Order: sequence, then structure tokens, then C-alpha cells
Amino acid sequence: MSARIGLQQRIDDYLAERRRLGFDLRSRDLLLASFARYVAARRHHGPLTAEIMVDWAQQDKWHRATPSTWAVRLAKVRHFARYLKQFEPDTEIPEEPVFGPEAGRVAPHIFHEAEIVALLEAAHGLGPRGSIRPATYETLFGLMASCGLRVSEAIHLRDSDVDLRLRMLTIRQTKFAKSRQLPMHPSTVAELARYRRQRARHVPTTADMPFLISSRGRRLGLPLGDRQAHRVFNALRDNLNWVNRGAHAAPRLHDLRHTFAVRRMMLWHAEGTDIDQMMLALSTYMGHAKIVYTYWYLTAVPELMALAGGKFEHFADLAGGGDE
Repeated sequence: MSARIGLQQRIDDYLAERRRLGFDLRSRDLLLASFARYVAARRHHGPLTAEIMVDWAQQDKWHRATPSTWAVRLAKVRHFARYLKQFEPDTEIPEEPVFGPEAGRVAPHIFHEAEIVALLEAAHGLGPRGSIRPATYETLFGLMASCGLRVSEAIHLRDSDVDLRLRMLTIRQTKFAKSRQLPMHPSTVAELARYRRQRARHVPTTADMPFLISSRGRRLGLPLGDRQAHRVFNALRDNLNWVNRGAHAAPRLHDLRHTFAVRRMMLWHAEGTDIDQMMLALSTYMGHAKIVYTYWYLTAVPELMALAGGKFEHFADLAGGGDE
């Protein structure tokens, strides 16, 4: 196999097959292209070895020099190596514990209702006066909290994707190349209608325009930027001085999505609904590729662990007859 041409062709075939299965592989595409360049630079010929994969995994361009980062990189090339082995049986597959396990998902910050209210009020108070900017961010944060959207899904909504008459959002070709439709609560519909009316005072409404628009200078009417959204959220967060209850360095914008999932499960629990029976519906609503990503909330979020603990204590009391 030619390290420069043959390996890259195998990578292209692998990525094409994965995309046909519905995976969005932009980050893996870049990593495997980097791996192919590394193999070519080493003038490696013959079957791929575990040694060259491990060496490449440590060539992190950001120089984080952390085993957890190397483990993530190695896991991606290991998956490709398994695919390659069916065509080239001498391909070696690195052992998983070379750098230790990949870093697991860590607990998010689950917002209290008062924190969400404070965030929306702070967004409403943004400047400049008379701009659509405050309404845009208030709507963005409210939409993520009420519908559990990823920030990318919210900022890529077109006006035609927001059907207020049917109370339905259409999320098109997102993280896992899947589209889905999400029903909305009447209160959410009312707020989106209000934003649409405000927006119409600044730019004319067309079906293919972004629903949430940027407001600055020549960008008026263009899509809201991802970095811009995170920057505004981070500034408001720092001013609000929340106590961080997650395992990240600070509450994140994405935690609004996590909060939606947890609050929905807690509501089901309070209503006596069998959560296990509803998990597939929640997983589909949130656009998770695997239901295991939804079940993660049951084990990684303190609020739900507390509910599970309460259930167990109640069961133990019943089983023990209350003698203790």
C-alpha cells in the first residue's frame, strides 16, 4: 500500500461508508487526513503498525501533552484500523489502554429556573438601544431552554423552519445528518411570534432568511454566529455570578440543552411516568444518535441521581417493613 495515495484512498472510502450510515465526520476527516500525512512523512511502507498510530496520536498540534487528548486521537484512528484490517489483514490495532481510557462525559451545570429567568432578563437588557440584538439573544437562550436545541441548531433555523401555526420546529440535517420535527409549547410559540414581529421592524421577512439574525452593521439580517452567541452568553454568565454546579470550568451555553433533558425527566418522575418507557421519545426529540447518550443523564446528573436515590430509599423502607 502506498502511504501517500493508498492510505488516503482507504480513508476516503471509510469516511464515505460512515457518512452513508448517517454520521457527520468533519472532525474525524481532519484527524485521519493528518494521520495520512504523518505516515507519508515517515515514509512508512507496508501494513500500518500500532507503533506509528501511537506516535501520531502524541503529535497533537495544540501541544496539550495530555494522555486523555492522545487517547481520543488514538481511538479515532483505531476505529479506522479495524475497518482497514478487513482489506489488509496485517494491519495492527493498538490496545485501548495505551494512554488510559478516553475522558468520559462529565456532569453539566443544570440551571435552576431562577437562573434561566435571570439569563433571559439580562439578555433583554443588552444594548444597543433600539437594536434587535437584545430580542435575538433572549429568544436564542429561551429557545434552547424550552426545546433542548443545540446552539448550532438554533442559529441555523430558517424562518420557514418555524411554523407557528402548527407549533412545530423543523431541524434540518444536523449533527448526525438527521432531520426532525419538534412540537413547541404554546408559551414558546407566543415568544417566537413576538420575536418575528420585532425582527420585521428591522429587516423584511422571507422564507429562507435566518430566523435569528445578527444585528451589527452590514451583518444585519445575516445568521447569528456561533462564536458570537457563546461570547455573549459567557459575558452575561460572568456578570450573573452563578455558583457552578457542573464539572466543567463554568456553566456553558450548551448546558441549557442538558437542563431541558433533565427537567423533562424530573417532570416525568413527579408525574409518576415510567421514565424508561419515555427515553426513546426523548432521545428522538433531542436528536441523539444513540439512546445511550440520553440514558447518560440518569447516571451523570446529580439531580436525577438524587431522584433515583429517593426511589431506592422508599423501596428499602417497604422491603424492610420500617423496623429500622
